[in-house]
Amino acid sequence: MSQCAAQIDAALANVRRRLMDELDKGDHWSGRLSSSALSTATAAMALAMHGDDVQPSLAWLIANQNADGGWGDTDRSASNLATTLLVLSAFAAAKHDSDSDGLDRAREYVSSQTGSLDARSIAAAVTAAYGDDRTFATPILAACAMSGLLDHGLVTSVTQDSLWSCIPPLPFELAILPHRLLRWLRLPMVSYALPALIAIGAAVHHHRRPRSLLRPLRDAVLGAALRKLARIQPESGGFLEAAPLTSFVTAALISSGFGDHATVAAGVGFLKSTMRSDGSWPIDTNLATWVTTLAVNAMPSGLDDSQRASLRAWILSCQHKQVHPYTGAEAGGWAWTNLSGGVPDADDTAGAMLALHALGSDDAAAGRSAVAGALWLMGLQNRDGGIPTFCRGWGRLPFDRSCADLTAHALRAWNAWKPHMDLELQEQIDAATKKAWRFLARAQQHHGSFLPLWFGNENAPAQANPTYGTSRVLLALATCPTPRDDLLPRAANWLISAQGDNGGWGGAPGMAASIEETALAVEALATAGAVLPPAQSQAARQAVAAGVRFLLAATDAGTRFEHAPIGLYFASLWYYEDLYAPIFTAAALASTKILGR
Repeated sequence: MSQCAAQIDAALANVRRRLMDELDKGDHWSGRLSSSALSTATAAMALAMHGDDVQPSLAWLIANQNADGGWGDTDRSASNLATTLLVLSAFAAAKHDSDSDGLDRAREYVSSQTGSLDARSIAAAVTAAYGDDRTFATPILAACAMSGLLDHGLVTSVTQDSLWSCIPPLPFELAILPHRLLRWLRLPMVSYALPALIAIGAAVHHHRRPRSLLRPLRDAVLGAALRKLARIQPESGGFLEAAPLTSFVTAALISSGFGDHATVAAGVGFLKSTMRSDGSWPIDTNLATWVTTLAVNAMPSGLDDSQRASLRAWILSCQHKQVHPYTGAEAGGWAWTNLSGGVPDADDTAGAMLALHALGSDDAAAGRSAVAGALWLMGLQNRDGGIPTFCRGWGRLPFDRSCADLTAHALRAWNAWKPHMDLELQEQIDAATKKAWRFLARAQQHHGSFLPLWFGNENAPAQANPTYGTSRVLLALATCPTPRDDLLPRAANWLISAQGDNGGWGGAPGMAASIEETALAVEALATAGAVLPPAQSQAARQAVAAGVRFLLAATDAGTRFEHAPIGLYFASLWYYEDLYAPIFTAAALASTKILGR
């Protein structure tokens, strides 16, 4: 590594300057999420149904159509059925000319994916894509119905009523139950989607109008469910700060005859305030807390005292101090954003704890905050020892299951703060840690890798990203005491074997390399290289050296960054974030000092 130490230092300085230039008001980073065709389509549909002009958004969608006639989640993503159906729904809601060439090609794409433009074929294809999770399948199908696609020539052979009959009902009445009862029910939607459960459930109930002895009871309960919806709507008006969820809720209420409901007005206000100048929307307003903690953890030594104090105060201000209104999450966690629509989650809580530690573990306020965060994570831990995203014991759908990278992140946060906590809490952390390691031992794949939850690769098998997952778990294996001495070498061996001939890493072996994935692997192997046995340490050093050469070339010495859509949002929506590449690169280059370059 010594022969390129000067190049690494120069590139690291360049990356840090880039990041410091984007430090908002000196106290946090906001980042910039990719514009999303799916978000833009859902927002345009809702606003069109509200009576607003959405021509700029429709023009953006046409300009970003893929060559095969479909749309992907980002401008760098392959087409998919869900996004293409939602784009067509937006044009239908806006009563746009359905004979245009772009929309004809979109219909051909849908037909190629479903085998038919019959409503039942479309419903079957969408439902199959999401399995038992109705969190996204039902809103997509509801959007097709309530936007008027039948009247615009997409769906054939059936009536509007029978299109609604293809949409599974949602039990909106369950939303009025206490959280302690909801957590034991196997709802067909995950915890964060309670607003959609209410609004889409009400729309299906309104349009299907089945003859049932329960209908009068459901009618009576609907008012209470809508009142709860209004209570849990964030101050910003955006549920989860997300255009898709807010749009689905807004459009569903309008379609059901509740266009004058306060929730609709707030939702429309949110959508108008978050639209970009080109008419598009990202999948969420921002990931400010997430990218800020990532940046702090990537370059704590590159911050002066004033910046450290400002960043610490901002991170402390983002900690949730009350029980969350609709996930029921206890106080003490952090969400991905500082905005009112955020929901506390494990990854951001662990990241915030690590950032506060990096900014100074001797700060009293940070110490108190870390105690609350540690307890919050322990309260989230599942019976299997792993850490889920939002709520312990909520259900069995993906975002509520234990996950390897989230568990590893929690282990690192507990380990960092444990020496600063009292004996009783240390003992609690020890007990939680033992269970977490047992989970990770079971979660390791037979070839040594680990799979993440919130990151993937569209071109990898099953669209998974074992490079991300293994890199994140490897950091915990290399920095935390573990009762298992077999996990670290197996994970390191897999990551080394996944490196491409050009020195870079993709999401899985054989995949095209990206800056983000290469940087993650370099940081993990550089950290692990310091504790691996000599022969394996040498192999890790060689892999790190080749990875650094790739990063220096791909980023033009830390001055230029291409972005890869490796992020997975709710319901498996792809995104990229402009700050991921520079943040991960800064962490990777800084980590090479561990190997004594």
